[in-house]
Amino acid sequence: MTADPRAALDRFVAALEAHYHAVSTRRGDDDPAVDDAYEVLADAFEVYEDSLAQVYSEVTPFFLDDGDDEDDGDDEDDGDEEGDDDLDAELDTDLDADLEGPGVRPEGTADAEPPGQAYQRSG
Repeated sequence: MTADPRAALDRFVAALEAHYHAVSTRRGDDDPAVDDAYEVLADAFEVYEDSLAQVYSEVTPFFLDDGDDEDDGDDEDDGDEEGDDDLDAELDTDLDADLEGPGVRPEGTADAEPPGQAYQRSG
């Protein structure tokens, strides 16, 4: 059965709206409506991503972080905080260039795709 990307997109947009509504009308730090809306949004995103892959062989530039940091091995501090600042500055430059539009890049930046961003719900 082939998924309909347009229907998946509509569901994803509706889930974004519902999540925004739940967050904007939150009734405390542990409001279950926010948690529920988060889960619905995550599911809708995965369905949309899967349908794009099935029908168009395309993906979005995002991925969901499952929160399982045990296998990552990135918890080790390598002491290169200055290098991390350089990477942050490079990512900010790439993002600024993307916001300016296609083909417009600040001087001295590469024409590479920006790396995907991981989003993890805090709290």
